[in-house]
Amino acid sequence: MNDSLNQTKQQIAELRRLLEDYNYQYYVQDNPSVPDAEYDRVMRELIALEQAHPEFQSPDSPSQKVGGQALSVFEQVEHRVPMLSLDNVFSDDELKAFEQRIFDRLKNNQALEFSCEPKLDGLAISILYRNGKLVQAATRGDGRVGENVTDNIKTIRSIPLKLRGDNFPAELEVRGEVFMPKAGFEKLNQQQKENGGKVFANPRNAAAGSLRQLDSKITAARPLAFYAYSVGYFEPEDNIASSHFARMMQLKDWGLPVCPVIKKVTGCQQLAEYYQWIGEQRNSLAYEIDGVVYKVDSIELQQTLGFVARAPRWATAHKFPAQEEITQLLDVEFQVGRTGAITPVARLQPVSVGGVTVSNATLHNADEIERLQIKIGDTVIIRRAGDVIPQIVSVVEEKRDDAELTDIVFPTECPVCGSHVERIENEAVTRCSGGLICGAQLKESIKHFASRKALDVDGLGNKLVEAFVDLEMIKTPADLFKLTAEQIAQMERMGQKSAENLVNALEKAKQTTLAKFLYSLGIREVGEATANNLALHFKTLDAVQTANFEQLIEVNDVGQVVAEHIVSFFAEAHNQTVIEDLLAAGINWPQIEVVSADEQPLKDKIFVLTGTLSTMGRNDAKAYLQGLGAKVTGSVSAKTDYLVAGESAGSKLTKAQDLGIEILTEDDLTALLTEHGVL
Repeated sequence: MNDSLNQTKQQIAELRRLLEDYNYQYYVQDNPSVPDAEYDRVMRELIALEQAHPEFQSPDSPSQKVGGQALSVFEQVEHRVPMLSLDNVFSDDELKAFEQRIFDRLKNNQALEFSCEPKLDGLAISILYRNGKLVQAATRGDGRVGENVTDNIKTIRSIPLKLRGDNFPAELEVRGEVFMPKAGFEKLNQQQKENGGKVFANPRNAAAGSLRQLDSKITAARPLAFYAYSVGYFEPEDNIASSHFARMMQLKDWGLPVCPVIKKVTGCQQLAEYYQWIGEQRNSLAYEIDGVVYKVDSIELQQTLGFVARAPRWATAHKFPAQEEITQLLDVEFQVGRTGAITPVARLQPVSVGGVTVSNATLHNADEIERLQIKIGDTVIIRRAGDVIPQIVSVVEEKRDDAELTDIVFPTECPVCGSHVERIENEAVTRCSGGLICGAQLKESIKHFASRKALDVDGLGNKLVEAFVDLEMIKTPADLFKLTAEQIAQMERMGQKSAENLVNALEKAKQTTLAKFLYSLGIREVGEATANNLALHFKTLDAVQTANFEQLIEVNDVGQVVAEHIVSFFAEAHNQTVIEDLLAAGINWPQIEVVSADEQPLKDKIFVLTGTLSTMGRNDAKAYLQGLGAKVTGSVSAKTDYLVAGESAGSKLTKAQDLGIEILTEDDLTALLTEHGVL
């Protein structure tokens, strides 16, 4: 390398170092050392040099935060450690109860140290650093699987592409909140108005919408920020502090921004004082918050306390009081969701609640309408709490004028497809029964129909299903089998070979089993195990279709609610028509050979299920085992043969270990069911 090139390389390295220092001073230390104009000048100089010398470009350069090529789809990312949600408290009494539960579990009333920080109103993100370099970022998703938003996260200036120092773990997962500061939100909305674009309802929606852009250049242009709030997975453990607060200070030292008002306190009284103090600062903060998060500071105690359901026992969110306003109910419309749920939506006289204009609110269901005794024309109180959908709290009866009120009448037919609606006894939700033909449910019903555990149509992904429906190429699952390779090949991004492969996959999918076919229909509450039990019990589709309620509840794992769903589904003429069309298209299955009870491989074996099963629900696991002849009980005893221990297994696992009972993991259970042909 000649002297000129070497000098250029050193100049680029120095500009990158300067910009990294500027970012650190601005976002982490909250103490900018240069004005924005100087930052921009240095950035322009760096970009010009990198463009002139592409051989010196680097993926972790500060210049890479301007956005890359548009993505076609978000990949799924499985979190190594689940991203759990938090339980909430809303009063001092509930806060004291939270502390007391910790004392009770630890069997110790010694004052505890807590780490406190505002609950940011943004989007939870997991960021993975490997050897100090940002390699992956994902949304929280459902807590176990999120969306890969790495390219977009890299555009956020406050998030370092590489960590400072050298004493961080080789693998470090940082968790935090992406949010949009109030000033940036106002500026963005003003720009959107001027350009005729979408105006966002609140900073959280703006942040979420900006982060999930397929084109990272759009994300780069949005005023997003980030604060780290915890550490997830890391390896090795040598350099990680043993308290939450100390870990946050480590993250700050490594170049990650941490909320500047995070604080360590002792005892419930100081928690309440912090909550009061943050509440007083709320309007002056640069970002939206909807409460405070408290975490037991000791990591050792966190591990001792563990988790319950999907939330840790050692943390909680202390939410601010809901914000309320008064307005008028102008009308009620009925929307049909992707699962067929019919939801009444209140159309309101627009009113500002907590700085957000609200014109719609949920009425949830018929029970809620009855509870509120609400009518169209009523004056109502609405509440908006954080990012929760606005809801009607009560009717202002003093302002009622009966002459101008209209009763709210729930539809007896689906507003979308005209199928009859059903409401199972003791269920609050009213649903459309036309699952195979309802336009509102069509995309989801076809995705389910073609899924791996149903007809398993290879190559028919979610995006393609959505395109077929949007182009009106299919209106029921049966229409899939009418598609030709020529039709499919004309679609965007579909070549002749891909089209022929899909047609061949559809032809192959026609050969199935009765259990898979029943499951593919998407009948509510009919999972794989229930579909299998129905097939084994009735042996033929005709017998299932014509079975009455009394006959259905004789089937293993079919209770009253499931039986009513099945009866209602097959009573809908639209569904019967689609089933006839599917059979006419050539869907078939071999005749079922039923194994006698004496030949069932797990006959009389006693199982107990405990903890959370991630790949299958406990109800399905129970049904699978019962289908093989096993007995599934709720308590551990000396007669128990096996205990299946899922995530967060508790006292039942301990008792089973004490009794010497064989313990199966979820993987062991899956292997057992696969061995016997259930999965």
